[in-house]
Amino acid sequence: MTSLRAFTCDDLFRFNNINLDPLTETYGIPFYLQYLAHWPEYFIVAEAPGGELMGYIMGKAEGSVAREEWHGHVTALSVAPEFRRLGLAAKLMELLEEISERKGGYFVDLFVRVSNQVAVNMYKQLGYSVYRTVIEYYSASNGEPDEDAYDMRKALSRDTEKKSIIPLPHPVRPEDIE
Repeated sequence: MTSLRAFTCDDLFRFNNINLDPLTETYGIPFYLQYLAHWPEYFIVAEAPGGELMGYIMGKAEGSVAREEWHGHVTALSVAPEFRRLGLAAKLMELLEEISERKGGYFVDLFVRVSNQVAVNMYKQLGYSVYRTVIEYYSASNGEPDEDAYDMRKALSRDTEKKSIIPLPHPVRPEDIE
């Protein structure tokens, strides 16, 4: 039976099978450690009965409460190819949404490559909608602008009027994101 548990430092040496996917953003070790230190409850791993890591979600809480922008953010969600289509991504998203609800968030957001239609469709099935397009959000390995992103959002129960998911009528640039 699959277990969902807190991500640990040791997992950093065991999750290459997940991160080798070309659509998975891979970060340096200090970046992962920062998330483990600041938002450990938002960093969850799925582990197979034999101990192999199947997938993980990494996120954080951010924004302004005064402007009704306090929210959960999905920084990374990835499932190893051999464990896809089992509902793991949906379960990991559900856990992050529950944590964001408990922390009083108005919504959960994430960024996804416009070309990654499999992920875009999955997020739509989970209740997310495109809030805005971010021009040249992703960079190629050489640092040059590579691809646009969708900023997708799902309102939580605190946002009773669903103001946080009203789509912007025009695209924005990465430097315009707060």
